[in-house]
Amino acid sequence: MKYTSDVIIIGGGIVGCACAYYLAKRGIKNVIVLEGSESIGHGGSSRNGGGVRQSGRDVRELPIAMYGIEHFWKGLSEELGVNTEYTQKGNLRLGKTEAHIEKLTNLAKNAQSVGLDVTMIDGDTVREINPYLSEEIIGASWCPTDGHANPLTTTLGFYKRALEMGVRFFTSAWVMELRKYRGKVRQVFTKDGDMFEAGDIILAAGYDSRYIMNTIGLDMPVTKYLDSALVTEAQPKMFEQMLGTADADFYGHQTEHGSFVFGADCGLEEYVDMPLSKTESHPMTLSASCRAISGYIPLLAQAKIVRTWTGWMEMTPDGVCILGRPEEAPGLILATAFNGHGFGTGPTVGYIMSQLVAGEAPCVDITPLRYERFQANK
Repeated sequence: MKYTSDVIIIGGGIVGCACAYYLAKRGIKNVIVLEGSESIGHGGSSRNGGGVRQSGRDVRELPIAMYGIEHFWKGLSEELGVNTEYTQKGNLRLGKTEAHIEKLTNLAKNAQSVGLDVTMIDGDTVREINPYLSEEIIGASWCPTDGHANPLTTTLGFYKRALEMGVRFFTSAWVMELRKYRGKVRQVFTKDGDMFEAGDIILAAGYDSRYIMNTIGLDMPVTKYLDSALVTEAQPKMFEQMLGTADADFYGHQTEHGSFVFGADCGLEEYVDMPLSKTESHPMTLSASCRAISGYIPLLAQAKIVRTWTGWMEMTPDGVCILGRPEEAPGLILATAFNGHGFGTGPTVGYIMSQLVAGEAPCVDITPLRYERFQANK
């Protein structure tokens, strides 16, 4: 089969669905979204801790996060017709050692340099904000405008609105190849042999973006990393802040339902021998997550775990995403490699992609995030 459209989006996560929605909203409705799995949002968009944060980010992508909180997140539930569960009650990034505090202080200073309201506070002030936290915590960075949301409902909201506005979604459409026509990337071929053609192709396929780019002779330095997450049984209402740590021991929040959603690293994820198709929890990473969480929130030590899962993150050497039109591939637009923290910036990135398609200057400067930053300069 052959399909034509104005825009093809490869990847049906929050970025792909947000791209589709904002394109349709501006009148570009002849859009096709190709999702390789059987369901929308099957990758990292439904497997993350729900952070909508600015603090702790690289200054190159921080303006994108700040723009989203100022312009999108507060009204997103009403706009999408779903309860995104967006809660803006701040973010505590916690430290237990002087090395942690030094790291958090440097991050805070960098964020302050681009206008973010983030401050360093001592352990007593941390427990005034959140009395459930461990006495071992000696300080934290505090960003009162950070928050969290529900990844499932938010991604679903963008998908439903885009679908209602005429965007076509294809699931189980595993992309195998891009092809150029007269020097421009125009064609997409799937595993089933279907061919899709469009004037602009947005690549938002996470780690698989690397293999897809390889088919037109481009490569990007992206590696895969396994992240674990868990959900506890419902607990009495304790706190509304988003939590994180200096060394990324864990991150998460309490949901409206009362359960806690946490993600965590154990440091050995890169040695876990699992194929990308696997999203099952590994006992090594899960046990480390539980130890980390109870070390910061002692009252949760006996909480029962309801569900666990893992997800694959695509990691760049410098820790930030890749956005924009690569010079070597006219017709292609990249929105990928989010290093495990792309959910909070998803709405802004989707909007920026729609601006690039429409020929507008992005609302935020994405020059530092372009693919060309990885080109050899020696």
